[in-house]
Amino acid sequence: QVQLAESGGGLVQAGGSLRLSCVASRLTSSRYAMGNYYAMGWFRQAPGKEREFVAAISWNGGSTLYLDSVKGRFTISRDNAKNTVYLQMASLKPEDTAVYFCAAVLSGIQSLSPRRSAYDSWGQGTQVTVSS
Repeated sequence: QVQLAESGGGLVQAGGSLRLSCVASRLTSSRYAMGNYYAMGWFRQAPGKEREFVAAISWNGGSTLYLDSVKGRFTISRDNAKNTVYLQMASLKPEDTAVYFCAAVLSGIQSLSPRRSAYDSWGQGTQVTVSS
């Protein structure tokens, strides 16, 4: 497992943009370089709702997956040299308001999963509030 720390949340008006960051650090030693070979995902949870998948990216950035409602507005990317994954959010809507969580799973393949159970490391979350 890895330790994940999100940042970048805040209050923004509808139509605005935010960039979330998630820094990963290893808790245990590994033959793999830190941050590599981990598929990363972003999930969100609004009050009274289930945590839902937002986006995911494979270990080398070669594959991405998005929730339909954020396609064309959100972009997931990663910088393995910095052990960081980003979620660039544009054209934000009030319905995007939620706590956003970073997730990770050791995976050297390009296939990505939107299921919560597929990820075994989670951050504490960062609040994103979009006002109308």
